[in-house]
Amino acid sequence: MTEPTSFDVLIIGSGPVGGLLAVSLAQAGVTVAVVEAAPPEALARPGSDARAIAIAYSAQKLIQATGAWDGMRDEAGSILEIRVTDNASPLFLHYDHLDIGDEPLGWIVPNPAIRRSVTAGLRASPSAKLFAPRRVARLERTAGRVEAELDDGRILRASLVVAADGRGSKTRDGAGLKITRRDYRASGIVCFIEHSEPHHGIAHERFLPAGPFALLPLAGNRTGVVWTEANDVAAAICGQSDADFRAELAGKIGGFLGEIRLDGPRFHHPLTLHFADAIISHRLALVGDAAHGMHPIAGQGMNMGIRDVAALAEVIVDARRLGLDPGGPDVLERYQRWRRFDTLLMLGLTDGLDRLFSNDVEPLRLARRLGLAAVDRLPDAKRFFMRHAMGLVGDLPRLLRGEPL
Repeated sequence: MTEPTSFDVLIIGSGPVGGLLAVSLAQAGVTVAVVEAAPPEALARPGSDARAIAIAYSAQKLIQATGAWDGMRDEAGSILEIRVTDNASPLFLHYDHLDIGDEPLGWIVPNPAIRRSVTAGLRASPSAKLFAPRRVARLERTAGRVEAELDDGRILRASLVVAADGRGSKTRDGAGLKITRRDYRASGIVCFIEHSEPHHGIAHERFLPAGPFALLPLAGNRTGVVWTEANDVAAAICGQSDADFRAELAGKIGGFLGEIRLDGPRFHHPLTLHFADAIISHRLALVGDAAHGMHPIAGQGMNMGIRDVAALAEVIVDARRLGLDPGGPDVLERYQRWRRFDTLLMLGLTDGLDRLFSNDVEPLRLARRLGLAAVDRLPDAKRFFMRHAMGLVGDLPRLLRGEPL
């Protein structure tokens, strides 16, 4: 039996959410162990993932504070405008960043670039130690601590364990936390494209009966595509030859981006909604996809995970400064209260938008088109929705306000 190694916090999962939490805590003097089952570099290599991730204005502040923004900046595209349309309707909703200031509404970053930069920051942090590729063979939560035995026999002890191990979180399930789920019976086809005409920093979202079709501006003349179809249709589309896939995609886009070329592989991912009935248990907290997952219709999945990071990091650091147990029930209850309403609101919003727009019923079609046009003509409403998309609405943790822990 090896000698146990002690840390303040144990995080299971080193993806963007788990990694950002680890670095945020380490910068505030909290010692952190991170256990990752997969080789982190393999998950970050170009071509391993074709998802383009929307980073809200407030979430970027946290990423910048960890130092990870420098490693992804060159691949990030600024969102200067957002155009929302319902199929072929001439009515639309248009957001322009100049209506509320000079800063972008957010950024679009390839997921491999995020993973690569966050992993580099995690490895460089002296107060955080990454154990990878390693699995937790045994996890015990006793009255006063957490103890994890890894698959190589090493033993880690901490005051708190954080589940950041994704939608299929074994840590969450092992703790007996129940999950509510909805299967949308649809998949998101994702890929990157290069094009001959500039995108001008404009994100497009077009609602079709099968689901949203989105074009997300990356750095240079590159764009991320999110294309929703029924599961079997998505699989068939992805199974086409490159030439046939490119031709079908070009028909969806139209000609405003000029000639397009596929930039890497394409993937399709099933779309589901899920949320844990509780995001805490004894000496355990859930963050990111382990706690909640939503439809990508509003591009808020990663941002909600980063909001989890900001809130949990703040309650842990505040507790340590007061000499309190960071894994104690009062500390974890504060985290859950802080995140609960915001999470349920966004889950309800994204699910409601999908139900409203992913159909072709005539009365609903007319109502939503008139609704888009009406909001477009209400400046105060537009500014509120833009601030909400930027992550500037609500009780924000310090890291999301650009303030240090």
